[in-house]
Amino acid sequence: MFPAQFFRPTLFLAAGLAGSAVPAQAQRAIPSGTVESGVLSFDGRATVGDFTGTTSTITGQLAGAADLAAVRGWVEAPVKTLVTGDSRRDKDLNKSMESGKYPMIRFDLTGVVPGAVRGDTLGVTLRGTFLIHGVRQEVSIPATVVMLARGVRVRGETPLNLKSYRIGGLSKAMGMLRMQEEIVVHLDLTFAASPVVGSAPGRPASRTATN
Repeated sequence: MFPAQFFRPTLFLAAGLAGSAVPAQAQRAIPSGTVESGVLSFDGRATVGDFTGTTSTITGQLAGAADLAAVRGWVEAPVKTLVTGDSRRDKDLNKSMESGKYPMIRFDLTGVVPGAVRGDTLGVTLRGTFLIHGVRQEVSIPATVVMLARGVRVRGETPLNLKSYRIGGLSKAMGMLRMQEEIVVHLDLTFAASPVVGSAPGRPASRTATN
């Protein structure tokens, strides 16, 4: 059983580089870059208590542009690298996620909608698709972007329902032990500004989600 709160993704995208921040008003262009480091975490709820899972094994790229609407990119993390501090729960997580068959959690960025500016921080909406457990769904994620001297930092979060991605095994012991369907995912990434060489890996095949 893997707690359902595990996939109410609060996507927390944070991409940044060392250097002083540049006012968002003065620099709206986002540079191309690759993930230098990062942490993906999620908050889940279960009968036995709340928990958090994390992984620092993240890859990805940003194809920058002068116009935010033209920015594209992708990030992904292996399901098997997620740890919750409980080996038995980690095993249940991998079983529910069928990590052998669907090894990656992936987000493809297809557009950025600019919002309000506060100091050096720009509010945005990240538009794209999540690919989780072989199911692809469109999402819109409220986020913030901070322009730095040599990079970008992006933070966002969004809810995710595990059943929407056909993730089962959320209860056992005849229902006495159960994980909630809703989770929150946080993604904190650092993109090193650099030319993006080649194209992103081919998008894995996906299943169509049904209600």
